[in-house]
Amino acid sequence: MDVMIDVRNLTKWYGRTLALDRASFQVGKGQIVGFLGPNGAGKSTTLRILTGFFPATSGRATVAGHDVLTESLAVRASVGYMPENVPLYPEMRVQEYLAFRAGLKRVPRPAADVDRVLERCWLTDRRRSLVSQLSKGYRQRVGLAEALLGDPPVLILDEPTIGLDPSQIQEVRRLVRSLGEKHTVLLSSHILPEVEKTCSHLVIIAAGRIAAAGSVADLQKGVGDHDHVVLEVRALEGGDGPAEMARAAQALSGVASVQREDAGDGWSQLVVTPAPGADVREALAGLAASRNWRVRELHRRTPTLEELYLQVTAGEAAARNRSVA
Repeated sequence: MDVMIDVRNLTKWYGRTLALDRASFQVGKGQIVGFLGPNGAGKSTTLRILTGFFPATSGRATVAGHDVLTESLAVRASVGYMPENVPLYPEMRVQEYLAFRAGLKRVPRPAADVDRVLERCWLTDRRRSLVSQLSKGYRQRVGLAEALLGDPPVLILDEPTIGLDPSQIQEVRRLVRSLGEKHTVLLSSHILPEVEKTCSHLVIIAAGRIAAAGSVADLQKGVGDHDHVVLEVRALEGGDGPAEMARAAQALSGVASVQREDAGDGWSQLVVTPAPGADVREALAGLAASRNWRVRELHRRTPTLEELYLQVTAGEAAARNRSVA
């Protein structure tokens, strides 16, 4: 993997407060990576170190092959950064502001590049508007346009969809996915469905530590407690009752546990947790056929990003509390 962001044992102290605790992760070229974590977990601290706002206490990080401490100017030239609260000059017009920022970034063809980012971020019709007259959503677009100036290889976006309406969120989602064709994107967001639809990989931070990192598919496979098979059934009149159905499913080889839920109108939903490595779908289908159960649904339920996030962050917080105790 061609690594574009490489973080090794990054630690940051604010006085006696430990914000980052030996955080390590990598982001490969062309990946769109969601950076997730609770408030106070260390996300903003990590992003500010990566973009050269302040140094780490210890550890090392490189962006596009440049050390963030010893090659700070090279790092800044390689990164387009959109902070959560975009700092704009309200008295400037949109095009004027972007041209000013392009000059600071020493963009080779500033006028053409400003036109490019205005079009890409749906701001062409607002190019003459004063920043002070823009809505929150349009200000977010200006911040995204600024990050794209100079076509940097790495984009770091902090909550890019805050303040946008649903249609604008869909447009930003499509834009971010298209950016992955040319850029490496590290995207921090609290909107988990947006991350799930946009990102191919995740880095989850909790209590200053990296709790999980990898592709979404691989991380979901690792959440064993949430790997379920759902069987929705109803017995013929005079046949097995709901409790008997659950007991019969529990007796199958490879079944770790069964939870029964009422699905209404006489239907029962059996939520089956397989033993590690077991696939019990065929056995469940055979059981239903042999006992004359009517089957309305049989499917594997993979964990959602929300389930994965909650389990990983809760586990890391518990581990941190034990270590402190």
